[in-house]
Amino acid sequence: MSAVLTALGTMAAIIALGWALGRRGTLGEHAPAVLARLVFTVATPCLLFVTVAHADLRLLLSRSALTTAISTTVVALIAISVLRGLWRRNAADVTVGTLAASYVNAGNLGLPLAVYLLGDAVAVVPPLLYQLLILAPVAFAVLDARAATGDDATGSDGVAVAPRERLPLTRIARDVLLRTARNPIIVGALSGLVAATLPWTLPEELYSPFALVGAAAAPLALVTFGMSLAVPRLTRERAPRRDLVLAVTLRNVVSPALAWLVGTALGLTGEALLAVVAMAALPTAQNVLVYAMQYGRGQALARDAGLVTTVLAAPALLVITALLG
Repeated sequence: MSAVLTALGTMAAIIALGWALGRRGTLGEHAPAVLARLVFTVATPCLLFVTVAHADLRLLLSRSALTTAISTTVVALIAISVLRGLWRRNAADVTVGTLAASYVNAGNLGLPLAVYLLGDAVAVVPPLLYQLLILAPVAFAVLDARAATGDDATGSDGVAVAPRERLPLTRIARDVLLRTARNPIIVGALSGLVAATLPWTLPEELYSPFALVGAAAAPLALVTFGMSLAVPRLTRERAPRRDLVLAVTLRNVVSPALAWLVGTALGLTGEALLAVVAMAALPTAQNVLVYAMQYGRGQALARDAGLVTTVLAAPALLVITALLG
């Protein structure tokens, strides 16, 4: 328990620093966006490159990765079933709601948590890759397909959506594939995978610059997250209450519970089980709000789900560590 308190305390202190910097405007109004871009495009890819290159590749085909895939998929299917099957939300709002329930903040919080609590950033690789290679492309495909129809319906949060240019399905598929292939985090992780599978060992001197830059990923991500909390809300729309309750319940309760059940059924124990359950308890990713804003659907739900699940993540992690640590 002392280890998790130390890790959470360290993370909270760095987040508080970011909040203070953002509140005072010390680094300027554009600092959060610039730091977020630095973490996303440079620091995190460098860290993942070095981490995956030195990791046991069996992790990516391990019971831990399978547990993450199964539990995340089940959570997404539950969200889809309720939002579409019971509440009859339109496809775009179902997509955003599903992402709010299943897409975790693996970059800003998962990466530091893996470093400070679990002692190894490789624990964040399975959820990151699953989200970037499976969840995000599928979500983009649905959202782009809806945009291509020129639908001007009103979303569940009351925001009118203007018609967009009709796009052919081949163009949509190509854009989704290109967007995924150009993602810096995917490039970093897959580059590390290539390096790890080479029949010879690369000199450590080659990895040193990447390791040095990658070491900044975790603290910078926390500073960036703290600064984002200091930014006032850009919109006053409220998320539909039951949609928000569903997303928060799935994210903070159902997801880690499923990861624990699936992991236990697959024979995971000790630190391996703790790692997958802790990653499953992470809050909704800020990326979901970015996607919602990009497509003009579900911004209020994405914003509020991110805030509420982040507040509830700390007590959830304490409970998980007390039970499994």
